[in-house]
Amino acid sequence: MKNFRFRGVSLILALTLLCATAACGGETVDTPAPSDTQQAAALPFDTPASVPAPTPEPTPTPRADPEEMVRNYWSEEQLVQAWGPDQVVEHLFFHPVIAYPQWAFHDCPSSRSEKDGLDDWMVTVDEFNKILDSLYERGYILVNMADVWGEYTNENGEVRMRRNTLMLPEGKKPLVFSFDDVNYYPYMLEQGFTSKLVVGDDGDIWAECTDPYTRETFLTQDLDATTILDKFVREHPDFSLNGAKGCFSLTGYQGILGYRTQNDIDIAADDPARPAFDANRQAEIEAVKPVIARLKETGWTFGSHTWGHIRLSSAGMAWIQRDTLRWAEEVGSLVGPTNILFYPHGGRPDGDHDQGESYGEEFKWLQSQGFRIFASVGTSSYSQVKTTISAVICDRLHPDGTTLRSGRSLERYSQFYNAKEIIDLEVRPDLGVTW
Repeated sequence: MKNFRFRGVSLILALTLLCATAACGGETVDTPAPSDTQQAAALPFDTPASVPAPTPEPTPTPRADPEEMVRNYWSEEQLVQAWGPDQVVEHLFFHPVIAYPQWAFHDCPSSRSEKDGLDDWMVTVDEFNKILDSLYERGYILVNMADVWGEYTNENGEVRMRRNTLMLPEGKKPLVFSFDDVNYYPYMLEQGFTSKLVVGDDGDIWAECTDPYTRETFLTQDLDATTILDKFVREHPDFSLNGAKGCFSLTGYQGILGYRTQNDIDIAADDPARPAFDANRQAEIEAVKPVIARLKETGWTFGSHTWGHIRLSSAGMAWIQRDTLRWAEEVGSLVGPTNILFYPHGGRPDGDHDQGESYGEEFKWLQSQGFRIFASVGTSSYSQVKTTISAVICDRLHPDGTTLRSGRSLERYSQFYNAKEIIDLEVRPDLGVTW
């Protein structure tokens, strides 16, 4: 302690003498700046000579988007095969796949008719996986439905639709996928399906699911058609052209993608229940927005299946107008505009397939609302571009229990898969087959 005081006093005296000399000298003398060693020597003995610079935190490496490889898998130089307007672009559509078939077909407390309905119109997870494998092995490649047809102005100044020529990799055959009713209706949640789509912590799309036996809720990519297809394309990027996946055919009366975004016009503005309903609805709307954004980024598109899943062939003009405007307000406002209308129940308001036909008022009104591609259900991937109006009508095939069991469909679907190798007769109801 004494040595410290002595050194401190000496330092103060030296500084005082230096200041006095500078003040009295009258002439400024340039003194060279002290070196680092001199500066260090002038410091008290217990003051560190230098403070080491903090070690910078490493910059985290951004996560690579697995979809980037899918989008850019095919180079322009590899797209050498022209698939022209006279060549068929096949179109398959599915409903949500059954995640727990034993529950859906047997153990669920629903009625026998409901279980038979699931058998008619759905495929199981295992069946969907087998179909994907078969399509891939047979050389199909997914294309964006919006790329198949396009609008143009002809030499008479009329706006019409036309089938585009697709440029494909050598040996590939184009295929459109669409998925009806990806709304996750309440009945599905009780009968062995997943319950909604979400964006996971990794930025990918996942499906929320509740095990019907244990009631455990978890996220999965293995039990939902959307996430299964996402995984399959990431593992087989040559199965997709420019990242194309499929088109969601959405209604709106129970919200979309598992989120209850629908309005309830029967709750009046002054009803005491309205504030809570509106708050919950707005929360659901905000929750679904990032899901929609990620789906669009990863090759998914959207079309209308009408708001209320109505039969367009018999609903009448007033009901069709009301329903269409409501879809635009509650669904289109979230997923964006679309020119694709998928007919519920296959019911068409446009008459037969003949060119030059006169169109009903309902069809013309729907076309005036921006719809250009009108998709029904048929026995082939039929399409017909109209000549007197800007529209194309098309049919799509439906892999499901009905066609998997059918001898008449066995040959019709043989270009895609062998139904005998796809259908899971061990878990489906014992309803027999006709092949």
